[in-house]
Amino acid sequence: MTDPYALFGDWFAEAQAAEVNDANACALATVELRGDELPLPDVRIVLMKGYDAGGFLIFTNYDSAKGRQIRQCPHAALDFHWKSLRKQVRVRGSIGRATLEESDSYFATRPRESQLSAWASIQSEPLDRRESFEARLDEMAARFPGDVPRPNNWGGYRLVPDSIEFWEDRPGRQHWRTRFVKAGGGWESGLLYP
Repeated sequence: MTDPYALFGDWFAEAQAAEVNDANACALATVELRGDELPLPDVRIVLMKGYDAGGFLIFTNYDSAKGRQIRQCPHAALDFHWKSLRKQVRVRGSIGRATLEESDSYFATRPRESQLSAWASIQSEPLDRRESFEARLDEMAARFPGDVPRPNNWGGYRLVPDSIEFWEDRPGRQHWRTRFVKAGGGWESGLLYP
């Protein structure tokens, strides 16, 4: 196979049929640059909201810890681990903001409560008590009684892969691994030792 997106699509379809929930959940790894100190990796679970030959889409608050880290170091990794299938896909590459159209389009599909939360949350910042956040939610609900516009500090990121690795569990830890690496205008692939 020469198209990693086709293989990803096959595996993702299997995962959507087999996983209990959130087959699109993946770990997003970024790096925090800390001046004279060594860089510090950071990872969290996010939901992949789309993919195509241009990469993988996630959405978040641009002012969050991950948003700040992406601004500092625009390279990241995703890891999809589907326990029910005993399969994993690792994606590494550059990451940057999605188009305004992609961000607006996805935001419009979100439930109203999620849209209001995007306005009310000062994501990743300390919160003195839960009631403070709930008060901000009430303020946003009053501010936007109808349609909720997308905040300027909220939107998508597109991870454009340099490499995509597929891993499948096999007995005796003799796993099947293949890696696709971007080469020129296409992809080169090869097997890896388990």
